[in-house]
Amino acid sequence: MTRREFITLFGGAAAAWPLAARAQQPRMRRLGVLMSFAENDPGGISEMNELRTGLAELGWVEDRNIHVDVRWPGGNMDRVPEMAVELVSLRPDILLARSTPTTAALKREGETIPIVFVNIIEPVEQGFVQNLARPGGNITGFTNFESMIGGKWLQLIKEVDPRITRVAVIFNPQTAPFAGLFVRSIEAAAPGLAIEVMTMPVASDANIEVAMTDFARRPGGGLVAIPDSFTGEHREHVIAQAARNRLPTLFSNLVSTSNGGLMAYAVDTRDLMHRAAGYVDRILKGDKPAELPVQQPAKFTLSINLKSAKALGLTVPLSLIARADEVIE
Repeated sequence: MTRREFITLFGGAAAAWPLAARAQQPRMRRLGVLMSFAENDPGGISEMNELRTGLAELGWVEDRNIHVDVRWPGGNMDRVPEMAVELVSLRPDILLARSTPTTAALKREGETIPIVFVNIIEPVEQGFVQNLARPGGNITGFTNFESMIGGKWLQLIKEVDPRITRVAVIFNPQTAPFAGLFVRSIEAAAPGLAIEVMTMPVASDANIEVAMTDFARRPGGGLVAIPDSFTGEHREHVIAQAARNRLPTLFSNLVSTSNGGLMAYAVDTRDLMHRAAGYVDRILKGDKPAELPVQQPAKFTLSINLKSAKALGLTVPLSLIARADEVIE
């Protein structure tokens, strides 16, 4: 081989190497996530960390083979539709929705894009899927409660304070259109516990303060905060007003007791986000949402804050403490 032939051969091979390297690079996939928290919310940050951890465990490394776009509407539900439009315009391979309003918004905008929802109750009744076993369409995901859990909440709050004879169910009708499912469940259990049930619709911190102050004017009151992105976002104000008005309150998200709430009975939403990474992985690898069954929670966690109980003048029964998964002292 002549020197000229060697140089020509070597030069051609070298030119081919970048092409071969580029050919071996995996295609960057794109995931759009529409949360239901403000960007600085500790609970939302913790959930996103769990999603990222779950993805990394399955080989999806951010900005290497997957790009994650996250939008944080906070308690402003007016921003959810515009953020859904924005995410869909980025042409993602898959979308993840963290609540009922975000799922509804992404469903309207991304009719052909696979969607995984997290933290949804009764997705069949809400029209997101055809049935739990075979969802049909482009949506599947993970539920956080069945509506019949309302009876359990009522039993727990009566157990922590037997003097309770009135319970208000607090929620924002805009962010919790499913509230009636829980209210009916709570009402069905109320006669057996000698409790009167009423609803407490709110839409702002001012609403929360006025409604809770008015409700507390009569003795024997307690509060149940159903799973609602608005009351979740405003949980610290609900907790503060519950303490000020001396209202025992049961929450449906676990972060509330660490923030000073009395009691929570809920599924760990961080675990749901971690598990959701598995469905994102499967769909990106070719599985169809229509054929992935909606997953229901297998375990609920009971959390009690004894310091908050003491501030309310409550002595939590030892039998209830023994059943708790988490006791904050």
